[in-house]
Amino acid sequence: MNAFTIKDLENLSGIKAHTIRIWEQRYAFIKPQRTQTNIRYYSNEELKKILNVSLLNKYGYKISHINKMSNTEIHEKIISLSNLQAQQERIVNEMIQFMVDMNIDGFEEILDNYITARGFDKAITQIIFPFLERIGILWVTNHINPAQEHLVTNIIRQKLITGIETVFTHIHTHKLVLLFLPEGEHHELGLLYICYLLKARGIKTLYLGANVPISDLEYVSKFKKPDYLYTHLTAAAGNFNFEKFLNQAQSKLENFPLVISGQLTATYKKQLPSKVSFKTSLPEVIDYIAAI
Repeated sequence: MNAFTIKDLENLSGIKAHTIRIWEQRYAFIKPQRTQTNIRYYSNEELKKILNVSLLNKYGYKISHINKMSNTEIHEKIISLSNLQAQQERIVNEMIQFMVDMNIDGFEEILDNYITARGFDKAITQIIFPFLERIGILWVTNHINPAQEHLVTNIIRQKLITGIETVFTHIHTHKLVLLFLPEGEHHELGLLYICYLLKARGIKTLYLGANVPISDLEYVSKFKKPDYLYTHLTAAAGNFNFEKFLNQAQSKLENFPLVISGQLTATYKKQLPSKVSFKTSLPEVIDYIAAI
């Protein structure tokens, strides 16, 4: 069983921690346990309940009404939500629930059904990327079991690689982007997604993969002379020094613009080297790729 903090619930559900505390005081649907030092923590079941309650509340149901519903009624109301955005959020919530329960068959079935119904592009933008954004914080805080992470990310990785291999476009450019993850970063899904977006725009890519030493990156860059270097930082190892990495990139890769997206860009507050730029959201990434 996972032990989620109230901050985890806030990040995963979109409900502020202050509101969750009020719900705990007034209603019976969530009852956290406490550590010996009196710190709240929440189980898988409580996480799933908050996800369901927050979704119904967002789309018009009063908390006092939801509190009186049985689990079956809550499930029926969620399924009946007709708003397209609500349906997408419901599916992302189900993916999170299947992940914490390690229900891999259910997780893969959701992805396959959505890809079949909406196509690969929409599956990525509407459910896969929102799912990765919401659980990314769990990787940073280590509030997800590595086994859970590996099981679901390998499924998504397989889907992304299939999408990259089969993507077709009539657009063609002469631009070349070299994609990599620096030493200490092993979370490839965001970078694979960027690779897919680039190829869908007809942009040539070189994919070096995860945990690439700066010396290897320097060697390939000088040999292949890409127009841009691109990395996506989700949750690098504890010994990863962001500032040191940027300084090394500036020193050894000064001729190549470096673009960085991902969760860790939000944590860096210092001035960036001249040829480094951050893309801190999916719309920024998409706009950047469209402009290449």
